Amino acid sequence: MSKIVVKQEESQSLKVVHQMNNGKHRRIDLYFMLPKDMGVNPQNLDAGEYCHSAVIGRRSYYSTGLHLPLVQGRFASLKKRTVEEFRLYLNLFAYQFSIAIETDSKELAQIKEVEQFYPALAELSDIVSQLLKKFRRNEPSEPKWKHYFENADNYLSWFCEQRLLKLVSHAPRSSEYSGVIEQVVALCRAESAYRDAKLYNSEQTKTDPNRISNKMLLLRRLIQQGVVLKEELKVLGVGLKKLTTGVATGLIMLIVSALIIKAQGVLSGLSLALILTLAVIYAFREIFKDDLRRALWRRIQKGRPKWSRVLRDTTSQAVIGRQLIWADFINNKDLPDVVNDILRRRHSQNRVDAEILHYAISSRISQKEFLAGYSTIQEQINFSLVPFARYLERGKAKIYKESDGKVSSESVERRYQINLIVMVRDNKEPPCFARYKITMNRSQIVDISESGLPEGIAPIPLESEPQSQQPVETKAESQ
Repeated sequence: MSKIVVKQEESQSLKVVHQMNNGKHRRIDLYFMLPKDMGVNPQNLDAGEYCHSAVIGRRSYYSTGLHLPLVQGRFASLKKRTVEEFRLYLNLFAYQFSIAIETDSKELAQIKEVEQFYPALAELSDIVSQLLKKFRRNEPSEPKWKHYFENADNYLSWFCEQRLLKLVSHAPRSSEYSGVIEQVVALCRAESAYRDAKLYNSEQTKTDPNRISNKMLLLRRLIQQGVVLKEELKVLGVGLKKLTTGVATGLIMLIVSALIIKAQGVLSGLSLALILTLAVIYAFREIFKDDLRRALWRRIQKGRPKWSRVLRDTTSQAVIGRQLIWADFINNKDLPDVVNDILRRRHSQNRVDAEILHYAISSRISQKEFLAGYSTIQEQINFSLVPFARYLERGKAKIYKESDGKVSSESVERRYQINLIVMVRDNKEPPCFARYKITMNRSQIVDISESGLPEGIAPIPLESEPQSQQPVETKAESQ
């Protein structure tokens, strides 16, 4: 697995995933090259508003020691630990198990070929069944520990059932694999009966979709306790923006005052000409005041981060890391020289004018050791392309072909290609790069593929693939 993973998350979103250790200082720059024929530009899409509404991040502890055999060994030894340690390990296991199932099910939902979908669905069903059984073998007997286990068990049972039922509801139709459907449905029924036997949920909760959904959201938050980091986001430059507004207003008033004094000297006495002149001066003040303020702010804000984020441990409230975030549309001249060299490698037919959306995040992780059992922090950033898709045109063209004297036609969809350049800098090391081609239409991402780099440009290095996001050893990629 590469140091930085860029892959499709859902039909119209992509995710960037990476891990960081103690003392790590990493900056990731992403340059989205949006072709001008997409219709996305700074005039109709504010970069800051896009990041607030369409960019969602998740930072959590990540442990490479949670491969299934080690998980079982760790749970077997938990009887010698304290309640807090038990809860931390339990939450970490339950959280990463749920994320792994969610990731695998999303990837499986993107498979449209019947011959590939159903064997993968059967394999995923077996994984869920085996892991839930092994998880429940380590149920504690102490009442003070049992409550935490039951919360996690209730949520994992319900969540796995929901993900499998969703896959069945959207499965491609095929009578050859009815046995797989029966296998999955039988597992879902067994999990529902298991929760009933354990009396995890009341009858009112089970019969009301709103109540059961909200209860499971609460249980998920309890599972995330101690695993997902608390985030404190702060907008930067608020005082500087006020100062810029004051300076712009002062400059305008200085010019206006000079013009008024000049007009009073030329037009002596109160007259209609003086009143009209003053009206024109004040009109120009209102016209140019905001333009001057925006021009000054763009000049001052250029290259500065827009937000800062503090990451805290939800248990100890200790600061785990700090981040700075940039987001803006930039010009070609502002691109690093290496990025320009990468873009020149494109085929001539792909060298089209583009708007450049730049997103960057600089992370500095604390030197202090994490809580026991945690070795790494994982960050996942999801970019929704829905705000881009709303500006795209629907395919209206048709392709005609002739066969045996008969002419037929097929509708074709309009596709767009976004080039994404990723630049990563760790501590004081030289930057490394990767280039991706994102092909999308108005309704979905069609394909994400990695392209080669010119000679002499360092690619993002490869690292050994961690196993913690996989419930068992399968071919499914870890998140």
